[in-house]
Amino acid sequence: LDWVPAHFPRDDWALARFDGTALYEHADPRRGAHPDWGTLIFNFGRHEVRNFMLASGLYWLREMHADGLRVDAVASMLYLDYSRQEGEWVPNEYGGREDLDAIRFLKELNEVAHSRVPGVISAAEESTAWPGVSRPTYLGGLGFGFKWNMGWMHDTLGYFSQDPVYRRFHHHELTFSLMYAFSENFILPLSHDEVVHGKGSLLQKMPGDRWQQLANLRALYAYMWAHPGKQLLFMGQEFGQAREWSHERSLDWHLLEDPGHGGLQNLVRDLNHVYREHPALWERDDDHEAFGWLEANDADANALAFVRWGFGDSKPLVCICNLSPVPRERYRVGLPRSGAWSEVLNTDAGVYGGSNTGNMGGVEAGPQPWHDQQFSAEVTLPPLGVVWLVPAA
Repeated sequence: LDWVPAHFPRDDWALARFDGTALYEHADPRRGAHPDWGTLIFNFGRHEVRNFMLASGLYWLREMHADGLRVDAVASMLYLDYSRQEGEWVPNEYGGREDLDAIRFLKELNEVAHSRVPGVISAAEESTAWPGVSRPTYLGGLGFGFKWNMGWMHDTLGYFSQDPVYRRFHHHELTFSLMYAFSENFILPLSHDEVVHGKGSLLQKMPGDRWQQLANLRALYAYMWAHPGKQLLFMGQEFGQAREWSHERSLDWHLLEDPGHGGLQNLVRDLNHVYREHPALWERDDDHEAFGWLEANDADANALAFVRWGFGDSKPLVCICNLSPVPRERYRVGLPRSGAWSEVLNTDAGVYGGSNTGNMGGVEAGPQPWHDQQFSAEVTLPPLGVVWLVPAA
């Protein structure tokens, strides 16, 4: 549930000046009015307001059986000077910019939610470098289970929106996320925020003709599912909704009659199945030693490759991306094991609407060192495609 404790509207029929006074909000507009959205800000220094908000969150979780709370605009709650100029905000009791009342509330919210509703999901939409958002409160964190990875979202969509001929100048936008991927428990969000207010649909963000747009989207999803973090898609993105989302009309379900859009839906289904079958993709999401670059610098080819590791004897999984419309034959990739490797996913498969360029089900790794690995194999990379390899034995 998208739950919004950061602010509330000024409507006469809502909470604004509920009893004729500043009951829920701060009386001082430097604390009680949001400059960006024209809304009011809860006074979390009042016990009654905190109790009201905690009761609201618990109601949705316990009575309405929501799986969790995605807390909106957390950054605006953490900082007293959020979107304010000098002189437009009031420092805290120590002279700092942190909103200590809101911080205490967020910690209490997560403590109460996790203790009273075991297994609940709590996720923060937080866009700054505030430390420990998804760390327990007893370790000094805010207590959320997850944090939305807004940096990954902006960089990744920025890269994929580029025409492939220019992507080599933006290669770092795909690799930079691994500099901080293990600092929080991240969710990779392609949410409603990216497909409203004139931003267009994800499909519209992709360059090229319709085939290339769908191929780009398939590649984006396969890269996303292999990247450390949990995946989030908004409604319609699983089949390539063409128009920008609107609450006033239905999704364009008729697009599923088109093999390209139906193929994208097939891919999302298979991504989930393969994801569940291979613990390397999720078992050690918070461990930097469970991720390794194989090829991070081939910007001229718009190519990258990395390996994910699970615990113990579970099979590693190698993800290889070719984000160019040119197929690449005999592309050598270093592999951590010798012998046969199975191609468990290829976004260019015909069943997904692709051109069926691939490796006939697998490759053979020989004793030629490459990419700091003892073994390597020549791989056929499909155009605007991603392949996943796992050891056959």
